[in-house]
Amino acid sequence: MNEKYPELIRESERIGKPMDLFWSWFSLNIGIMGLVYGGTIVSFGLSFIQALVAAFFGAASFLLIGYLSLPGKKGGAVTFILSRASFGKKGNIIPAILCWICLVGWLAVNVATGTFSLNTLIGAFGVTITDITTMVSLVILVVFILGAAVVKQDILVKAQTLFSYIFGALTVVILAVLIPKTDWSVLFAMENGSWLGGVLPAISIVIAGSALSWAMVASDYSVYQNPKTTSDRQIFWYTVLGSAIPLFILMVLGILMTSNAPEAMASDDPIAGLARQMPSWMVIPYFFTALGSIIPPAVISLRSARLSLDAMNIQVSDRISVVIHGLIMIILPVYVIFINGDFLGAFYMFLGYVGICLAAWASIFMADYMVLRKKQGYFPDDISGDQTYNPVNWITIGIWSLSVLIGFLFTNTPWFNGPFAKGIFQDNSLGVLLAFAVGFILYFVYAKKQVKNNENVREVK
Repeated sequence: MNEKYPELIRESERIGKPMDLFWSWFSLNIGIMGLVYGGTIVSFGLSFIQALVAAFFGAASFLLIGYLSLPGKKGGAVTFILSRASFGKKGNIIPAILCWICLVGWLAVNVATGTFSLNTLIGAFGVTITDITTMVSLVILVVFILGAAVVKQDILVKAQTLFSYIFGALTVVILAVLIPKTDWSVLFAMENGSWLGGVLPAISIVIAGSALSWAMVASDYSVYQNPKTTSDRQIFWYTVLGSAIPLFILMVLGILMTSNAPEAMASDDPIAGLARQMPSWMVIPYFFTALGSIIPPAVISLRSARLSLDAMNIQVSDRISVVIHGLIMIILPVYVIFINGDFLGAFYMFLGYVGICLAAWASIFMADYMVLRKKQGYFPDDISGDQTYNPVNWITIGIWSLSVLIGFLFTNTPWFNGPFAKGIFQDNSLGVLLAFAVGFILYFVYAKKQVKNNENVREVK
């Protein structure tokens, strides 16, 4: 650790290989939520071909994460440390809070999804699923996640990789079983939905739930790549392919399952609906490994949430952090499962709120790297060291706030209806993409002006 710049990663630690990126992102994107996304796409009333198009472009959104991985190599720090360059060290508290909210939200999503998966697993043994068994499943899952949080990182990564291999292999088996049984004539005879009012919103949902949600850690893996031997092209493509390939395959499987039984995604428990489309002998091993693949990402989110508290200058012990996040992992899923009763509806609402704020931040982070940092680099004093240096960039915060406001004006949720959330903007996440576009354009113009005027731009020696 550099005593003057403690947040920068030491050169001795930056020894990663490009293939490490592929498997890291592969393991993070091969999970049960891919099936849910596939079912969600079909729910927009699309034909089979349209659903495949939506899945392809949804998975292709990881091109964004591939590009946002490049700053890690350039700056030698994780994503939210690099974000200080554009927001300022104190101004960066705003996206840090956003990051924490997103992380605990995804913790809740993982726990809720895992609870449904555990219920499905228990039901496969002939046990009747009730509210009591569901609550027991939830508590068991939370205990496992909290217990795994004390496991060393290298062991956790090995376990995650193992479950990814098994889960991926079983997914291929299910595809091999399902494809011959599929009535393709019926599938291809499905009527087309609206390209503008159906396909585009479906793509926006996938982007908001996948690529944009991973934007907050995009550089956290690439920062450990060897900057002398690893090219930007390698970082970009290994990240994109490792993320997009498993997600696309799982969404295709979800599309096939839901197309064969549209009611699967209409229930309060979409995981059970999907399970009914599988061969009975496959349910137990598939959902056992699905649970295994859910726990490591949940642990990573738990640990990252702890670091986000530090970034907000909230100092708590590890024990208190576990208690706080443990309660959140129980309370939020209890609301979604038992009170709200609409998992997908609550999920979309979460994406609508947090996705807009995160999209606006990601667009600024991307434009800042593209215009300024790619050539000039990250000046160490801007992102680390003395906290009185580069405290707040009010222009950046203003651009972020305006982008968020515009995104909300075009978004409707059960708790908030934007005045312009009508037509193609109704009941989807297009407001998220709009917030990203506005933030990117405004900051791009601002950064170009900085370059032109040669203001606040210094060459990193």
